[in-house]
Amino acid sequence: MLITDPRPQAADTTSAQDDGRIGGKAPAGRLRGRLLSRLDTAGSPYIFVAPFFVIFGVFGLYPLLHTAWVSLHDWDIAGKGSFVGLDNYRELFADPDFWNAVINTVGMLVLATVPQLLIALALASLLNQRLRGLTFLRMGVLAPIVTSVAAVGIVFSQIFDRDAGMINGLLDLVGIAPVDWRAEKWSSWLAISAMVDWRWTGYNALIYLAAMQSIPRELYEAAVIDGASRVRQFWSITVPMIRPAVIFTVIVSTIAGMQLFTEPLIFGQGAYAISGGSLRQFQTVSMYMFEKAFRDFDYGYGSAVAWMIFLLITALTLINFLITRRSK
Repeated sequence: MLITDPRPQAADTTSAQDDGRIGGKAPAGRLRGRLLSRLDTAGSPYIFVAPFFVIFGVFGLYPLLHTAWVSLHDWDIAGKGSFVGLDNYRELFADPDFWNAVINTVGMLVLATVPQLLIALALASLLNQRLRGLTFLRMGVLAPIVTSVAAVGIVFSQIFDRDAGMINGLLDLVGIAPVDWRAEKWSSWLAISAMVDWRWTGYNALIYLAAMQSIPRELYEAAVIDGASRVRQFWSITVPMIRPAVIFTVIVSTIAGMQLFTEPLIFGQGAYAISGGSLRQFQTVSMYMFEKAFRDFDYGYGSAVAWMIFLLITALTLINFLITRRSK
């Protein structure tokens, strides 16, 4: 016998009303909301980073390209010039004053960067220990950074003065004749490098300190159990673990060293300040560019020097990157 359910069967409407659909279609408001949500997810990152690229384009990329254009012209103070092609660069490569400035810049870069980073590494290691007044000491290394570079230049110019400088006074105490720090290449390079080291060693030390504090303590505990000394721990654990910070400081110091300008300018004093001394013994490439562009008003030649600074920085940065990548 066939038994049927006497209750009326309800119409199956789930397919038509599933997820708020009407007639098998989502409401227009919900579709619009999903579209805006997808646009927000995909487009928000670009909106957030857009201000940086706009500012970089206006104040970075455009001046760089405009300088390249000016370097191809015989440009005068009125902003007019005839197209000369690569003549400015040919003259630049044959200019002994330019190559003298390059040698001075690279020499001071090496003298300033190598001791600066080594001292910063040692200072960061000391600040990473448990010392009394540690917060005060860490804040103290920031003092040179917040000091005006003009004030630093004036003070160090007095310290390295030939007649009444503190350094010559100390040398006299040990029987060494006074040194005319502005007269020779080696002496002026040392004085300017000391100025740069004093100003930026603390900055690099704080970067190394932040990297050291991220190293797991378990590595040092295991090294102690294995009998490793503090020196062995430093070179086998600390230095390899902060390698990215070291690479960063080397590249930043290289870029800053190739743009060295204010310290040697203030150190020079007198009529030969922009020339880096009467014999151009401490004139940097940036000073040479300023001399040609804003003292001699040869903007085309000055722009060529500026572009050579950019290319030199790019080449040195690439060399640093290849060396560090190969050592890794």
